[in-house]
Amino acid sequence: MPDLYAQITEVDPEILEKLIGVLELRAADPQQVAMREAYFSWMGIEPDARILEGGCGTGAVARHLAHVVSSGEVVGLDPSAHFIEKANELSDGISNLQFEVGDARSIPFDDASFDVVVFHTCLCHVPDAEKAIAEAYRVLRPGGKMAVFDGDYATTTIAIGDHDPLQQCADAAMSALVHDRWFVLKLPALVRAAGFKVERFASHGYLQAEEPDYLLTLVDRGADTLVGWKRIDQSMASALKSEAQRRVKSGEFFGFIGFASLITEPLK
Repeated sequence: MPDLYAQITEVDPEILEKLIGVLELRAADPQQVAMREAYFSWMGIEPDARILEGGCGTGAVARHLAHVVSSGEVVGLDPSAHFIEKANELSDGISNLQFEVGDARSIPFDDASFDVVVFHTCLCHVPDAEKAIAEAYRVLRPGGKMAVFDGDYATTTIAIGDHDPLQQCADAAMSALVHDRWFVLKLPALVRAAGFKVERFASHGYLQAEEPDYLLTLVDRGADTLVGWKRIDQSMASALKSEAQRRVKSGEFFGFIGFASLITEPLK
């Protein structure tokens, strides 16, 4: 099944609204905030930097970056006009932040026009992601930085034992929501081929157990995907969702996704 985000301009508005809720829920998660703050700090971003975020979605990361560069500027770029409309709404009053509709594989800005380019949980959804990396190289100034943060989604687990049926939900969700689950494993080679020097490649673990708000959405979306594939019926999907909720209440729920951040500098 194709990645929803890879064809985001064709997605039904009702589904887009659900994705908006999930994106904002994940972005507000304290673990996600801590991971962002960690790799932002490693980049040494100057307060007057001009930053581009490719694939900005609802703008949560761009809003965070706008506070990092208090005297700089942040531009968010996303192919979904629906996401950009929501991003503008949520960023009302942030004067150094703007959003534009556009594709990261064809960035609508001049050469050497940014100090920093960030791709946050974006490139795993992008077919021909090397084009976006090449575009980042083009728009970066000499001495600039590119940061890529993405999930190692092949590590996604909700299982607590062999043949756990909830793992089928996780696997189905990843198949429906991620273009390349192994993208981060290929990332260092991709950025070097584009002319970047790798400065730091680090892992970040994301675990939810007691209050697994985000990972419960993967159970729900995975179960619905299995229904759409006709692998299970609606009653089984409801049973899987109920089992996930039961585990939360009984203290048995466990979910994990590995993430990675890569910080680079263009060799130019």
